[in-house]
Amino acid sequence: MNRREFITLLGGAAVAWPSGARAQQGNRIRRIGSLINVAQDDPESSLVVAAFSQGLQEFGWTVGRNVRIDWRWARADRERNRTYAAELVALAPDVILTVGPGVRPLQQATRTVPIVFAGLNDPVGGGFVRSLARPGGNITGFGGLEYGFSAKWLELLKQIAPRVARVAVIRDPFGLGGPGYLGALQGVAPSLRVDVSPIDASDPSEIEIAVTEFARGSNGGLIVPPSTSARFHRELIISLAARHRLPVVYSNRGFVDNGGLISYGAVQIDLYRLAAGYVDRILKGEKPADLPVQQPTKYETVLNMKTAKALGLDVPDIVLLRADEVIE
Repeated sequence: MNRREFITLLGGAAVAWPSGARAQQGNRIRRIGSLINVAQDDPESSLVVAAFSQGLQEFGWTVGRNVRIDWRWARADRERNRTYAAELVALAPDVILTVGPGVRPLQQATRTVPIVFAGLNDPVGGGFVRSLARPGGNITGFGGLEYGFSAKWLELLKQIAPRVARVAVIRDPFGLGGPGYLGALQGVAPSLRVDVSPIDASDPSEIEIAVTEFARGSNGGLIVPPSTSARFHRELIISLAARHRLPVVYSNRGFVDNGGLISYGAVQIDLYRLAAGYVDRILKGEKPADLPVQQPTKYETVLNMKTAKALGLDVPDIVLLRADEVIE
């Protein structure tokens, strides 16, 4: 069975409670909508489906037997997010799972259907919840990395590439977290003797032009904070970094698995397992307004030694010791 068939089997199936639970819930099949911002054929999509489905199983929901999951894959496209948000709400699901870029269009489409997010920057500042402790509406979930986390990326970049004096931050101009991450990075930059500037680009041609222009200077490096646009164009960013011999710190290990230098961030897939717990609680009668927004608890550093060697970097012991995984 190939990945697409596997996703279709899990995503389109109806599922049933174990017999004891069915006695409590009746025979009604519960319906979950899911708006995910990657492409269906992206390697990450199968991991998302598996993590969320396994998380549900831990709470007695066996995918394929007592709940229907309607998956929509937005491919980092704002218009697709809006279209699919409306489609999912029209299906009258019991709850909707989503990630950062899907929250806004879903909020605009419904103020009653429960929404659980698995990764969202600044949910309070974005106007999605009243507070982290008491969301107060129909939206809750698991947040993204706090802005102060940015300092760790810059420190790591200086450790692995000490000569770096200029750092460009690739951020999506339409994303929520761009200004926050950049501001935090610029706040610590003087203490590390680096100059930090943004690359505001979400289109492939914009990214290529901006990175190429930046690479004309010396002693440069890149930081890629959480961004659906960056993750969607990760192959381009990785290839540009290799072409221009730029050391890059990413927030997501998916870049390193595909040839990027090093990443440090939350274990993204774990957020979908955690989100399954909130979906379970909502299906069993709890309200999103009463479920506090939680922050990631698991973090990892992943290093690609092959890429480090290609860049001529002598990786210090301090970086090797902090790495949870080294790809040879």
